Amino acid sequence: MIKNFKQIVNRLTALYDEREASSIVKMLLEESFGLSFVDVCLGALDRLSDDEKESLEAKIMQLEEGEPVQYVIGHADFYGRKFAVEPGVLIPRPETEELVTWIKEESKDIRGNRNGKKYLLDVGCGSGCISVSLALELPDTDVSAWDISDTALRVTRKNAKALGASVDIYMQDALNAPDSDRDLWNVIVSNPPYICAKEAENMERNVLEHEPHEALFVPDADPLLFYRAIAEYGTHALCRGGRLYFEINRAYGKETIDMLKALGYSDIELRKDAFGNDRMVRAVK
Repeated sequence: MIKNFKQIVNRLTALYDEREASSIVKMLLEESFGLSFVDVCLGALDRLSDDEKESLEAKIMQLEEGEPVQYVIGHADFYGRKFAVEPGVLIPRPETEELVTWIKEESKDIRGNRNGKKYLLDVGCGSGCISVSLALELPDTDVSAWDISDTALRVTRKNAKALGASVDIYMQDALNAPDSDRDLWNVIVSNPPYICAKEAENMERNVLEHEPHEALFVPDADPLLFYRAIAEYGTHALCRGGRLYFEINRAYGKETIDMLKALGYSDIELRKDAFGNDRMVRAVK
């Protein structure tokens, strides 16, 4: 029997410190049951129906197993919007919001083509947080999205429909992009897998055990695997003056820049995220 807020928090302190556990419980109660912390303090848990109490207990048990709260409540906040998420798609991170902002800020400097319209491709769309956000933020831009995962494509379609965004969504492997594409895109953006397998031991359990490994990891021997493939595709698929934007592994900023230079890109810029880590790169064809 769930009696109070503190009792729920205590059930999660084996996985999280008390402050984080408290934040997770507040999010669960607010998003799944519409209960604020004040409501809970005034006894709202006692007034839940039997079905609601059963649902709450089931969700707490999911959290006790280390399942991320975003999966438990079914969505994550990103760029001021709620994006549906589920096991099989990466949970959007705040750092990726900074990448969207960078593209939005620079979009005015990107010249369009084909009747003045701009064309943007999101490679490895996951939940669709990048492609859907940019489709909504940049109404003069035609947005397409690729992924190799059926789940990711379905969730991106779901989010595009729910948020009223127009995104063309395709199954496409980034490592086997079409050689025949020429001068299609003004912008290519990607937040591809970039965590080396050797880094797994330092990761949080809820990420390692529940988020999709295919969206997270690359071989230790080739940390730039996806960046190189996408950048090579961009050498012929980007229009002249088109821009390539990456979210990167903070440990490989210099290597990413060197790779882009070797492929002939110019005006390359490396930016740090809000936490002070090398996190984003922009390059121009």
